[in-house]
Amino acid sequence: MTVTVPGTAPASLAGSAPPLALRGLSVAYAEAPAVWDVSFEVPAASLTAIIGPNGAGKSTLLKAALGLVPRLAGEALFFGAPLSRVRRRVAYVPQRTSVDWDFPASALDVVTMGLYGRLGWLRRPGRRERAQALACLERVGMADFAGRQISELSGGQQQRVFLARALAQEADLTFMDEPFAGVDAVTERTIVDVLHGLRGQGRSVVVVHHDLDTVREYFDRVALLNVSLVAAGPTGTAFSPAHLRAAYGERHGALAAALAGGPP
Repeated sequence: MTVTVPGTAPASLAGSAPPLALRGLSVAYAEAPAVWDVSFEVPAASLTAIIGPNGAGKSTLLKAALGLVPRLAGEALFFGAPLSRVRRRVAYVPQRTSVDWDFPASALDVVTMGLYGRLGWLRRPGRRERAQALACLERVGMADFAGRQISELSGGQQQRVFLARALAQEADLTFMDEPFAGVDAVTERTIVDVLHGLRGQGRSVVVVHHDLDTVREYFDRVALLNVSLVAAGPTGTAFSPAHLRAAYGERHGALAAALAGGPP
């Protein structure tokens, strides 16, 4: 059973469409459901964690919303429109392990690529665009590595470069797939600070996340997924022991519930 937890009114009811609205989104691989009939909204100026057990469909949900994998049913609306009409307002940071880090490009080159949506592919980035890209690297503490080949960077440094590229896009909605996986403490703190800064600017971020112990600290909203949506809403109410047990099952639910501050 899906539970949408009461909280702040959806942006669509306040006179403007929400950054993201999923309606009955379903994906299946070889006739086996990977994501099933998922519906929820992401309001403006919010940080939303997508959590659930391994194999719950979290990354697939992001990719289906962005049209990177085929949908069996349902739709994803961005600011009330299909993605094709508002693509420049949406950024995506994939899992680090899915990227070819041997591609011959410097950190500054990678971030500058985030500006192509505004420049167009026929216009070459100039001094102004390079300065903008360097400023984004500065925000994530990577300006000193601007000329370094991305293959020479550590995992955490690579993740920060990709975050800088998303910042260069100046998107109003950013998707991040497991940005904290395998990164060092400095990188994790840097990412969190940037996310909170984006929220302060009125932007929204949706993050596939695994560490239940940090959900309350990092995110103001949460969606619990186990193929189907279990609950979605403000972290203070949706991230509850009952919903965690429903998402993770009784075997692992006791630990999850304890992390949420409920009885084992």
